[in-house]
Amino acid sequence: MNNKTQLLCVSAVVGAAYAVLTVALAPISYGALQFRLSEALCILPYFIPGTAWGLAAGCCIANLMTGNIFDIIFGSLATLLAAFCTARIGRRGHTALSALCACLMPVLFNAVVVGAVIPQAYNGMDIFSHLGVFALNAAQVGLGEAGVMLLVGYPLTRLLPEKAFFRELIEKCK
Repeated sequence: MNNKTQLLCVSAVVGAAYAVLTVALAPISYGALQFRLSEALCILPYFIPGTAWGLAAGCCIANLMTGNIFDIIFGSLATLLAAFCTARIGRRGHTALSALCACLMPVLFNAVVVGAVIPQAYNGMDIFSHLGVFALNAAQVGLGEAGVMLLVGYPLTRLLPEKAFFRELIEKCK
């Protein structure tokens, strides 16, 4: 199997895993105060940049469950942009500090984007007229995201490279 095919397969599996984890843990995966464990997969572009597309697709599929077009489009876009930034950080080297910065990308993008989507999409509020509501939603989303990324995502950035299967996977996807 050539590297591009391998990368496509890995990206598809990552997207499927993201969607399944999110939906399976639905009670904690949706809403302003969410603890989406699937977001820990957002560290993968740090090692395998091409997985950014799978994450965005998985997020889109998971967000279909909300039935809200704003959430589907903008939530998925936030994941894609965060994944691109995470990949860019990973291209510069893998240190403890760069891993921490990579983990903060999903926190930043989701806090701002999803924090803005929630009041608009679910309450019909113009976020510019209700900055307090936006700030509260952004803080709640960011807090949940930070919890996942720092408690699960960051340790994975340190543990996965120690595993032979993961190092082999990275090489196959280059």
